[in-house]
Amino acid sequence: MTQNNSPTADIRADMQAWRHDIHRHPELAFEERRTADLVARLLGEFGLEVHTGVGNTGVVGVLRKGDSRRAIGMRADMDALMIQEQNEFDYRSINAGKMHACGHDGHTAMLLGAAQYLASHGEFDGTAVFIFQPAEEHGEGARAMIEDGLFERFPVDAVYAIHNFPSLETGKFAVRAGSIMAAEDNFEIVINGVGHHAAMPHLGKDAIVIGAEIVSAMQTLVARSMDPLDSAVVSFTEFVTNGTVNVVPGQVILKGDTRSLTTKVQDLIETTMHRIVAGICAANGASYEFSYQRNFIPTVNTPAQAAIAANVARSVVGADNVVGDSRPAMTSEDFGYMLQARPGAYLLLGNGVEGIGGCSLHNPAYDFNDDILCKGADFWVALVQDQLATA
Repeated sequence: MTQNNSPTADIRADMQAWRHDIHRHPELAFEERRTADLVARLLGEFGLEVHTGVGNTGVVGVLRKGDSRRAIGMRADMDALMIQEQNEFDYRSINAGKMHACGHDGHTAMLLGAAQYLASHGEFDGTAVFIFQPAEEHGEGARAMIEDGLFERFPVDAVYAIHNFPSLETGKFAVRAGSIMAAEDNFEIVINGVGHHAAMPHLGKDAIVIGAEIVSAMQTLVARSMDPLDSAVVSFTEFVTNGTVNVVPGQVILKGDTRSLTTKVQDLIETTMHRIVAGICAANGASYEFSYQRNFIPTVNTPAQAAIAANVARSVVGADNVVGDSRPAMTSEDFGYMLQARPGAYLLLGNGVEGIGGCSLHNPAYDFNDDILCKGADFWVALVQDQLATA
């Protein structure tokens, strides 16, 4: 797809330069001070009202035009991941063990581009709120900004976000009403049996056997405890013992991750897991500790705003390049907390299907596709002009 008729085409080079600079200097959750300073400086240069330190390292830019009290929020995430980059291009990370492997550098650059264009050219009537959020990767940044009064200090009628998506063709948009991203929960199960000599198994309570029984039984949780039309994933990712070659362990620690698209399923997984652990440990005469931590809630688009987002995307890239009822993904996103507080929608923007654009997120060889910078920025411009249209 071409950039023909793109309102932000003239600032593409600026967006690319900002992205490459942010990519070169990745910062982890709540450490985004350099990035936040860059964002705040640019927003100020564009003429926006700038607020820093929102939710620790978050930045909010406010742009008002006309007399309307209508307001729209747009969010980009700023944090990087603890990954050692393997790319060799000149703007690769200079911070050892840190990398923009999820495209937040691109998200930030696109929203900055939209802010620059709208400040100097955009015609609208109302308030555009540009939200630059820290700490998305650990599910803490959205809540931190909300708890710091984000929507009380900067009230909006609806809030939107875009995330790049490898495996979706370059520049195509995808959105859906309802759950588009999953909840992520982490669990830990500590099984306390009785350790013993490997030659005398009758004298102990084998925590490995008990743990293996729990792992096996959990495979029925999705298959036999849930409605087949619901979606869920239960993954054991660690199995740690205190045994050795001739010692059957008395303790096993099991850790893992679950995904679900609704809070109903989230509740069912936690309750059923606890019941299975309690039953198997009781049957084997062992005690246990069970903890279940909810890190991300589902990202649930409100139907009206999902429809608005789809229509705006069609105006930018054409109807053939917008999937209006995309499949949900089992990955997670803390924008769900903002959608819990306000109506809104979360969209996916194709990063490409081949080459570096098709490389999966959270991969040391990943890079954001600069060819979609104008597509994302154009969407933000069109959304503001659509939702805050002048009379």
